[in-house]
Amino acid sequence: MTDVEFAEEILDRLVERNPRFHGKAYMFILSSLHHVIDELDQPRHISGPELAEGARLLAIEQFGPLARTVLEHWGIHSTLDLGEIVFALVDAGILTKQDDDRLEDFRGLFDFEEAFERNYPWAAGD
Repeated sequence: MTDVEFAEEILDRLVERNPRFHGKAYMFILSSLHHVIDELDQPRHISGPELAEGARLLAIEQFGPLARTVLEHWGIHSTLDLGEIVFALVDAGILTKQDDDRLEDFRGLFDFEEAFERNYPWAAGD
């Protein structure tokens, strides 16, 4: 089995366990995590709020004004959904967590309509 086949098998299992989220949602969270880590001077544990903010910024960077639409197409409607994806990745052994990490760390961090529409940083692409 190649690495790609192994990754696809894991992704298929994640989607099968929680079909509410598209496979791309899991990949987006992993990309968001790498995006946050790349901005650090030294690698360290990333908190739920830090990851959610990183996901917000990456979504705006990658999808512009369509960020909310893309995320919602993948089943991500709130920051709590981001947390559910993270904990599914933890359960699958792809990510690790610290003892004090909780799904609740992701609850209500920002409103998608406000973050991606009303307060969209129109100058971000300049």
